[in-house]
Amino acid sequence: MLEALKRYRWPLLLSILVQVALLLHVVGIWHSEPLTRLEYQLYDMRLNLTRQDKVDPRIVILDIDEKSLAEVGRWPWSRHRLAELMDVLFQHYHIKLVGFDVVFAEPDHSSGLPALQQLAKGTLANNPDYQAALQQLTPTLDYDARFARSLSGRPTVLGYYLSGDSEQQSGQLPPPVMDAGQLPPSNLQGAQQAIGFGANLPILQKAARSAGHFNPIPDLDGVTRRVAMLSGFNGHYYEPLSLAMYRSLNGQPPVLLEKPAGVGSDNYAAIDYLRVGDARIPIDTELAARVPYRGPAGSFPYLSISDVLAKRVPLSALQGRIVLVGTTAPGLMDLRSTPFSAVYPGVEVHANLLAGMLDNRFPAHPTYLLGAEVLLLLILGIVLLLILIRAKPLKAALTCLLAVLLVLGGNLWLWRQEYVDMPLAASLALIAAFFIIHMTYGYFFESRSKRQLAGVFGQYVPPELVEKMSADPEKYTMEGDSRELTVLFSDVQGFTSIAEQLDPQQLTSLINEFLTELSTVIRQQHLGTIDKYMGDCIMAFWGAPVADPDHARSAILSALDMQKVMRQLAPRFAERGLPELVIGIGINSGRMTVGDMGSQYRKAYTVMGDAVNTAARLESLTRLYGVDIIVGELTRNATRKEFLYRELDHVRVKGKDEPVTIYQPVCLASEASTEQTRAVQLFQQALRHYREQNWDMAELQLLSLQQAEPDSTLYALFLQRIAHYRKQPPAPDWDGVSQMDSK
Repeated sequence: MLEALKRYRWPLLLSILVQVALLLHVVGIWHSEPLTRLEYQLYDMRLNLTRQDKVDPRIVILDIDEKSLAEVGRWPWSRHRLAELMDVLFQHYHIKLVGFDVVFAEPDHSSGLPALQQLAKGTLANNPDYQAALQQLTPTLDYDARFARSLSGRPTVLGYYLSGDSEQQSGQLPPPVMDAGQLPPSNLQGAQQAIGFGANLPILQKAARSAGHFNPIPDLDGVTRRVAMLSGFNGHYYEPLSLAMYRSLNGQPPVLLEKPAGVGSDNYAAIDYLRVGDARIPIDTELAARVPYRGPAGSFPYLSISDVLAKRVPLSALQGRIVLVGTTAPGLMDLRSTPFSAVYPGVEVHANLLAGMLDNRFPAHPTYLLGAEVLLLLILGIVLLLILIRAKPLKAALTCLLAVLLVLGGNLWLWRQEYVDMPLAASLALIAAFFIIHMTYGYFFESRSKRQLAGVFGQYVPPELVEKMSADPEKYTMEGDSRELTVLFSDVQGFTSIAEQLDPQQLTSLINEFLTELSTVIRQQHLGTIDKYMGDCIMAFWGAPVADPDHARSAILSALDMQKVMRQLAPRFAERGLPELVIGIGINSGRMTVGDMGSQYRKAYTVMGDAVNTAARLESLTRLYGVDIIVGELTRNATRKEFLYRELDHVRVKGKDEPVTIYQPVCLASEASTEQTRAVQLFQQALRHYREQNWDMAELQLLSLQQAEPDSTLYALFLQRIAHYRKQPPAPDWDGVSQMDSK
């Protein structure tokens, strides 16, 4: 046994490292975006596998569709027309309840009443006949009051939105359903918090029975799978439109917090459910519920509002029904990306949630699943290691296939029987990684073909360098020299995870294709020297052996074009089922030693020096700051007039005592748009406030920027730092420099 452990120590070590990494991801210490995206895809697959293809007649969607816009007029419609709609719905069709997936934030002056009132105060102030006529006409011409009267005393629920803009606070919010003091700290920390809102006119809010927000929570991939059941604003918590409608249907029951089944301790931190009347709604740490989608768009009946207004719809289609007023017209921008479609009416998201409350059926993700997933990963890892360590290829393949079938089967059983969302991605990734590690070790490290391939690649010499030297050998020298050069490092982000998903042929094809395209940009378009390939990484430099006084400019143009090429490759890869690749690029200029270096067995024309090491560090920082290119200060200074730069930070990279300022080249200065220039200026102001420890001003600027780029890692990074420093203020001698301890 000891001999076997010694012989297979490397695959064992790699397997253990993979298992530890997956466990860290599961418990939240380390986050893998590819695994998260895979989990989303697997969740969507389960939804599609168990979708209901029947239309739910209980909830009817009154659609502000293109037909209605053509007949009634462009949106927003006059409030007297909406009042007419309320009368038709309740007096003619006798519906049960109506909810609006729209907000009425602005007064309706389309009747001309304000102009008539102005005349009454001015020119016709002394005309008693005019004053009497105006007084008689005012109730008819005050369309907002007319609409409010049509809402009053009827089961009506309005919609509004919460926002991240502190300057946006319009209309009147409904009463909150809960205060912050009622929530345990674990849920309070994860809850969605707004700093602004867009609500309905006070006259309308007071007339309606209640109101709910219609803010979804898009996941990392932009897909709406969850909606916050409680969203915070100013220390209070508000319900979504679907929950407000459900409570209106059931006599406004309170929203109660409920612990997992079987948990009785008052010290238990997590709240896994909301109890609202007969409905038990599972929630996560963000107080959000998973939307119980019935199926693709059209799972609920749609009726054109123009047909309802004209009473062309039969009574049976609406009598006793719950009605949601929303829109599918593309121009009104209420479309969402969901697990069933990239274009899905937002109003139907609310309908799915309301149907889930009526059926008391929601996808659940209770807290105990964390322990269950950790235990499953541990058991899988141990069993697979014991079997795969000496297994032949066929046995290894069958073992892993059986493990996949067992994991999938158990997961689907939980989903179908209990509607429990047991995470799946980490378990499948563990099985795939163990199979690849042990099969790769057996194939590459224990066969002659491995040594033959190593011999071939060991003789590799960059062909462009050979051509340049042979064309005019007296002009160039291979001897060591110290020059001012610019060096570039590019690396594929998350490439290890991508490689694990591909077979060796796909991986080889993928690497060869994108390296060829990037090398063409470097070598042919911008006359750079490719130093070496390190797996998926490219190292190149400018200024040697061919002198280039504009070496910094050439390197940055090359980097911008490399990113352009990667975007062009994405659809080509997608057609062949290959993943999209994202590269990070680090560029630095400075004095370097360049020449033919190596041993008597192998030499390479390469560069060495502190500036080279710094470029490699800058490339690794692209992941942290969420940008595609980072350059050093000397590179930026040499080209500051030609490119629009965004300063990112002062950093002290590993191995260096002196801090360096790092920048992102956004584009050529001549091609910069007003929006790009403005964003750079705003971020520079935020940096200044940040370094002055003016956290409030820095946060305000960053939140403003985040509105335009909600997925920006850069803005999120500095917001996290500000939150950290508020809790743990920096030392008095803090100079605003970020310490980077990783390579």
